[in-house]
Amino acid sequence: MTTTPTLMPVAPQVSRRAPARPRPTPPAPRLPPRDPRVPPPPDPPTWGQRIVPRTAQNLMAGLGMWQAPTPQPPSLHLLHTIEVLKRYGWCKSLDVDLGGRMCVRGAQRLLMTTGHVTPDDRERAVEHMHTVLVGAGVQMQFFAWNDLPGREFSHVKALLTRAADHAHQIGE
Repeated sequence: MTTTPTLMPVAPQVSRRAPARPRPTPPAPRLPPRDPRVPPPPDPPTWGQRIVPRTAQNLMAGLGMWQAPTPQPPSLHLLHTIEVLKRYGWCKSLDVDLGGRMCVRGAQRLLMTTGHVTPDDRERAVEHMHTVLVGAGVQMQFFAWNDLPGREFSHVKALLTRAADHAHQIGE
């Protein structure tokens, strides 16, 4: 008859060292100063901005009953788009997702809806983005480029910054 060895319970060893100190938190990264020409991102459109037709808004603004923001030229509109994407978040495939994040086209639509850019200046901004993409050898619309696999916000930010620089160089 063989006996199986029994395991004796082992008492836990107590360390005589002092408890570990918490690690210091690294300082928050310093953000570069925001361009003072670019206004802060707008709030989502109010019900008045959604329901009241644009012609009525313009008439009310002329009478002093409506405060419409000043439309921005294409170069500032592109920089303003970056600020909107930073505030609300960036996404792919949808203009606005369920979490409120936006793609480039969704951010531009928000700025146009809230009166920060005119439709014509928005189209000029799109042309500047397309010019930058063509210069980089990309033959597709900016919203299709935005949705490519592996695309990150840093790529989108670089595109918008280069397009804004291009627009600024030609005086827009």
